[in-house]
Amino acid sequence: MKTNPRHGKPGFTLIELMAVITIIVILAALVVVGLESANQKQSRLKATVQLTLLTKGLEQYKLDMASYPVSANTANGLGQSGTCLYQALFRDGYDFTSSGTPPATWNKATTIYVPDLDPTSSKQGWVTPVTASGAVPPAATPVIDPWGKEYRYRSVKNAAGNANSNTINPEFDLWTSGRDQNTDPGTPTATSNKDDIRNFTPPTPSRP
Repeated sequence: MKTNPRHGKPGFTLIELMAVITIIVILAALVVVGLESANQKQSRLKATVQLTLLTKGLEQYKLDMASYPVSANTANGLGQSGTCLYQALFRDGYDFTSSGTPPATWNKATTIYVPDLDPTSSKQGWVTPVTASGAVPPAATPVIDPWGKEYRYRSVKNAAGNANSNTINPEFDLWTSGRDQNTDPGTPTATSNKDDIRNFTPPTPSRP
């Protein structure tokens, strides 16, 4: 009896396989780029919300205390978020309201201006959380932006009442250095300022 040979379907050629793999790699890269772009947009939106909360707290603080929290005269605004933001806008008010009988000489804030700075709840994720049973907020902690770096702050005047020469805004400077974690607030043309989110504009260079 005669049997007819069966012809199977032709397989993929090497070129076809390479083309498919190339397409998959390109699609995967596009997905990664898209996710990264979405994450960065989300981080910038979160930073904008946080800066708005801090600004509102600073304005309320000034209404009660007649001035904004006093910072050192720093060029980059670092090292101030623990005292000028966390302590002034949260910790001082926490100490006052939880002390029972505050000292008669109390001259610090008596109100919690930004409740989201509470490390025991850390709703914004911008302070180191304290989760132990019965934990109380620490005396100081930096306030961190969505990229893991400290928010920057400079007041117009220092503790002696003299002008801080580095401060640009007539009220206070408040900003984040953004994704690149670099900033040069005194140089308007610096590329490191591109992704900053701030409440001031670097000064225009003077003409010769």
